[in-house]
Amino acid sequence: MKTLRCNFTAVFILLMSTGMNAQDMRQYVGRSLFSDNKAFRVGDAVTVVVVETSSATNGASTTSNRESDLSFSGSGTVSGKALPDASIGIGTSNKFKGDGSTSSTGSVSAKISARVDTVFANGNLYINGSRTITINGEEQLIQIAGVVRPSDVQPDNSVYSYNISDAKILFQGNGIVSRSQQPGWLTKFFHWIF
Repeated sequence: MKTLRCNFTAVFILLMSTGMNAQDMRQYVGRSLFSDNKAFRVGDAVTVVVVETSSATNGASTTSNRESDLSFSGSGTVSGKALPDASIGIGTSNKFKGDGSTSSTGSVSAKISARVDTVFANGNLYINGSRTITINGEEQLIQIAGVVRPSDVQPDNSVYSYNISDAKILFQGNGIVSRSQQPGWLTKFFHWIF
């Protein structure tokens, strides 16, 4: 009888201890057992693959030409004597030719992790992330923010930057290299005056 009571007590303690460590399955109610582990809640992380290429070309050409001539000539006689011929001529000319062109190309590629800050009512995700890299005193800051559709998130939980709407991508450097590429204060002053 004592052995049965000890076994019953042991089984009861075992059942109670497993109940205390049980997982709350309600936290996984939105996730499918058969789908990929994609970001869909506030605080989830997503990897942004920045692939941006831009190219723009603009050209203009203008030609203007204007000419005007005015002339007057006269001759006559006085008392049978011929007067010297008189001639007056005025001419103006105005020419203008202008050409202009501009061209701009750019390419950026990087990978950065971002966090889901807001989940909108339609399920779209607002993500925000930044990364600061410092190498030999040269600091590079990368920031990204925008709205992502859950369907654009890849199975490996990454999203391409061209799939982000209202995207704000900032690449900014700070250090001795970036400072040496900027004009000095005296040059800036003369540019401001002239």
